[in-house]
Amino acid sequence: MPHYGGARAAVSGLRALGAGAQDVGLPRPASEPTVRERVLAFTGAALLAVYVPNEGGRHLRLVESAGTGTGRDGLPERIPVSGDSPVADAFRVGRQLWLSSAAFASRPADGPLAVLPLGAAGGWLGCLVVVGDSVDGFGAEQRDFLEQYAEAISGRLRGEGDTSTPEPPLDPALRSMRVGSFVLVLSTGLVESDATLLELVGISEDDFDGKSDALLSYTVPEDLPSLMSVLEPSSQVGGLRELEFRIRRPSGELCWLHLVCRVLREVDDGPDRVVGLVTAAPVLRQSASDVARVQWLTAALDDATTVRDVSGVVVAALREPLGADRVALAELVDGRLAVTVLDPPGAGAWPELWRSEWRSEWPDAPVGALSTLQAVLRDGRMRLWSAGAAIDPGLMGIGPGGLAVLPLRAKTGVAGVCLVGWDEPHEFGPEERSLLTATAGLVGQALKRARAYDAEQELATMLQRSLLPRRLPELPGGTAVARYLPAQRGLQVGGDWYDVIALSERRVALVIGDVQGHSAGAATIMGQMRTAVRAYAVEGHPPDVVVAHANRLLVGMETDLFATCCYVELDMEEGNALFVRAGHLSPLLRHPDGSTEEVAVEGGLPLGIVADAEFPLTAVALSPGAVLALVTDGLVESAALHLDEGMRRTAEALAAADPSDPGRMADALLGEDGRREDDVALLLLRYDGMKVRPVRAGWVVWRLPDAVMHARRFTARTLRSWKVGEEADTVLLIVSELVTNALVHTQGAVRLDLTHAGDRIRVTVTDSSPRSPAKPVIVDWESTGGRGLFLVEAMSVSWGSVPVGGGKQVWSELVVAPPEPGPLDDGPAQHDAGPGREGAGPDGTEGAGKETQGARKGIKGV
Repeated sequence: MPHYGGARAAVSGLRALGAGAQDVGLPRPASEPTVRERVLAFTGAALLAVYVPNEGGRHLRLVESAGTGTGRDGLPERIPVSGDSPVADAFRVGRQLWLSSAAFASRPADGPLAVLPLGAAGGWLGCLVVVGDSVDGFGAEQRDFLEQYAEAISGRLRGEGDTSTPEPPLDPALRSMRVGSFVLVLSTGLVESDATLLELVGISEDDFDGKSDALLSYTVPEDLPSLMSVLEPSSQVGGLRELEFRIRRPSGELCWLHLVCRVLREVDDGPDRVVGLVTAAPVLRQSASDVARVQWLTAALDDATTVRDVSGVVVAALREPLGADRVALAELVDGRLAVTVLDPPGAGAWPELWRSEWRSEWPDAPVGALSTLQAVLRDGRMRLWSAGAAIDPGLMGIGPGGLAVLPLRAKTGVAGVCLVGWDEPHEFGPEERSLLTATAGLVGQALKRARAYDAEQELATMLQRSLLPRRLPELPGGTAVARYLPAQRGLQVGGDWYDVIALSERRVALVIGDVQGHSAGAATIMGQMRTAVRAYAVEGHPPDVVVAHANRLLVGMETDLFATCCYVELDMEEGNALFVRAGHLSPLLRHPDGSTEEVAVEGGLPLGIVADAEFPLTAVALSPGAVLALVTDGLVESAALHLDEGMRRTAEALAAADPSDPGRMADALLGEDGRREDDVALLLLRYDGMKVRPVRAGWVVWRLPDAVMHARRFTARTLRSWKVGEEADTVLLIVSELVTNALVHTQGAVRLDLTHAGDRIRVTVTDSSPRSPAKPVIVDWESTGGRGLFLVEAMSVSWGSVPVGGGKQVWSELVVAPPEPGPLDDGPAQHDAGPGREGAGPDGTEGAGKETQGARKGIKGV
């Protein structure tokens, strides 16, 4: 334990003041109520009270109070928000009130009163009411501490989530501020301290004997005289005393402590006492001393993670404390200066040369035209110019009264440059030069670290975006939108994913999932699962089979991670939906009348747990105007929000949102929370129903010699019933080519389906071969086959092939003119059958050969 001998010698006189102190019971670390009483004594407060609004918001309800012998006696339990009182006025307006004299409850009217709203603009959580014990009012130090205390109480109330029954916040808020307190009895030299103060110094409660020299022995000898001046009775005067001093903890760590104290003069021959607060963080008001500024800057830069955060700290540390008119910060990236902050941000506040380089927000510094900047970056030394100094014209406008150019050095070189300018003549004193030098050294390393953090987050964001769909498909009869928000801490890449898969012209699959963890490994598994689910879905498998296949795949990966998933297959024509849930949250459904419900989907185990797990299907019918919401747990659950409460709030937001704009609806569900503990994925589908219902007809093609002829006859009858005239020959030719191709080059069943929707006709031929049709590479004049797919491609608006369960579908779409009114030419289509033949052409390609030419001869018989 590193005790300093000089410190012990210095306190000998203090111990002499307390002769007989050994006969006095030594104090132990104080309990929380005692700590609170010390804070009250320090701030000059006789009473603290916390009020929060009731459920209706009409009254402010008392939840906790503290004071010297007052308790809750005489305090109003309820204060009307609309009433005429300082507390109600401060809560309504959202502004602090510092009154030199005002009546509150049963207190006399000659004491000061402070009312501090708790929370933030637009979301006030209540008020902190402080009644002073002196007619002098609250000093600057006391006001600053009470403001910090109010912020800490606000944090506790926010953490509760529901302020109707909050935990008493006074003591937890005080603990969160890490403020140590003590009372020194001058006549005995004994100290009553709390656990926080002992923790700041590094002493365990068992090792502390309650004597002042036990604390003073950890003080750095150079700082001991100034600390003793606060404790010696001969130098004590009324009011507050403030001090920065250093200690060395038992571990050898050197740290700064901030002390603020006041002397309590006792009457009736009572002992004088010194009550004080000690902190290692800038909880109390920032001191005007250079040491305090550097200490504050160090702590602030330690909390700054991004380049923008570092830039904000630099502006706060330099512009107002130094009375500067402009502050610019630029980082050195690939040999050029990229400006990260200009304060003030407006272009008119900066020189013409900078305005000429202005882009969208801030410019790239014109280094090539500023030789001074180049010299500073090359030498790595700070340069200061007073008013009238000859400098580059581009820099003269930044600081006509004085300019400081600070190279921001890091371990690997210069990370950037900071410019501080004054309009009025400014002289640089020794203390200010030291402050600027210290600032440059601290900011350079922080800027380098923040740049690396930003690069890491940018890489993580690019990885996340590459694994998620870039855009969602346009759906007939519905609109789908999605949102993804990364976690606001750690590596911003997680396992949340979503997808919208168009299975056919009438069916769509929606899927959302979450892979355990936040890491590159979780993101990799997420990408593999999304790809696997899409592949199984487009093959035509039913929803339970898709999820079961994905589960087996994840189990086979032999990873320690598991995943949850919710899969929905929706018939856009009929509105029938099939749900499968694998350990995921249930979907939310907003009905056309605005009511919402949590869809009761029977669940299965998460993916990756058991290879042969079963995933039951749940069928639900959707009405036009309904909105389906799939979410991940990052939206509805956190350390301060229970899952059930989060689902309830999301359901309420879904009911209150306007379904006419699904994009804004999704934004409303996300809310305005800034920092999130987990990444969030949200998928919304507004089901509108198809305005034009497609008409369909199907035909099973039997393998008979005249099978193509019968398929053409079926097509012709169907087209006449749909009143399709001019395009009928084109459709018949496409049917001939596709059916012939399937009969010649595949085995098994062949089916022809025709769909008429609006101005489109879709021809689909399904066969049992998984091979996609391939156009021949070379087709010359002597070839007898291979031109069929070229004809289909030439005559179709679009065409393609998709795999389905047990085979594939080759489809073609054509645009047709609106039907002319008139009687039907023929009755409904009928299924014909006849023998056919099968096999492949001599070149092995699925082109139209002699069989196709023979099929074309049958066109006259239709």
